[in-house]
Amino acid sequence: MIKFPAVFSLSVHIAIKVFIPIIKDLDDGAKWLAHLLKRINESMKKEVKFYLGMDVSKLWIDIVVMCVVDHQKQPTLSGHFENNAGGMKALDKWLRKHNVSFNENSLLVIENTGVYHRIVWEYCSSHQLPLYIGNATHIKYSFGLARGKNDKIDSERLCAYAFKNADEIKANPVLDPVFLKLKDMMTSRSRLLEQKNSIKVYLGELKLSNSKESQLIIEKAHKAALEGIEASINEVEKQIKQIIKENAAIEKNYELLITVPGIGHLTAVYIICCTNNFICKITGKQLASYAGVAPFENKSGTSIKGRDKVHKMANKELKKLLHMGAVSAITHYPEFKDYYDRKVKEGKHKLSAINAVRSKIALRAVAVINNQTAYVDKYKKAA
Repeated sequence: MIKFPAVFSLSVHIAIKVFIPIIKDLDDGAKWLAHLLKRINESMKKEVKFYLGMDVSKLWIDIVVMCVVDHQKQPTLSGHFENNAGGMKALDKWLRKHNVSFNENSLLVIENTGVYHRIVWEYCSSHQLPLYIGNATHIKYSFGLARGKNDKIDSERLCAYAFKNADEIKANPVLDPVFLKLKDMMTSRSRLLEQKNSIKVYLGELKLSNSKESQLIIEKAHKAALEGIEASINEVEKQIKQIIKENAAIEKNYELLITVPGIGHLTAVYIICCTNNFICKITGKQLASYAGVAPFENKSGTSIKGRDKVHKMANKELKKLLHMGAVSAITHYPEFKDYYDRKVKEGKHKLSAINAVRSKIALRAVAVINNQTAYVDKYKKAA
């Protein structure tokens, strides 16, 4: 079929360059016309995006919606709803009234509030509304120098954050009830352990000044409480093991993690909770940075020549678990013992050398998950 170019002026604003074929029969003509009309409709279709920012509190949620048509921002809309099941129904009705799309053309940004945003997360998961749960400190610093604060202003700022960073941020995975239950169990265990240790510390301090008679009375009064907390901790640990056993995806990653030297039962479960069972492919550097064991440069020009050091913003609980794991690995595994000794001989402070081991454990934890293969002790094999 021979073609030659021509330009059709469809309006004063639109001009489309097409190729007119030499039509042999009516069927060819009908096919060509249908194809041309399809191309014209696609070119005239407007690109519509929705960016939503939501401030979530214990009782209320404030939301701001920005519609962007062909890269042109439209006036924003705002709403105020209760943070409960009834409020979610009202929110759904309000969003549909304003024709907000429930697909990849929309993005809702909220801050991580721990517990209060769970109803919103569940709503977004069940209605296919892309949701990004951001770190509150990171989002706050992105605003720059900001004055004044209330719920509506915060939701407006989150909406602007969604618009500016839509190309970089990724929506969170849908809410997994099993995974959420595991996280709650780990949190419950940590709180029960804190209560138990708090009582023990208190009794130990009293022992320094109390008489034996008074000390026995107080210890007897706390005995039932300590036994109850211990029983609760055992029950929670039983539930954690049961959840892991019943979920194949979690159990598989758990079994891989505990093959890494320095990672035991609690550390493996905690890493799974922190990474959402590695549903998003993270790097070892990212996990080490999150745990606060990755060193960063501290230099600028000729005046600032500091040594590399870890950042204070970190998950302290994960850092503590990795520290205990590193000490255990140095004690029981020749590879890590030799690595630690080499760092000390190079002039590293002992704590810096331990931190290097912590970082190595984090890197290997991610490696076994990404490769889906158990850790192999090549150092022992070579020996």
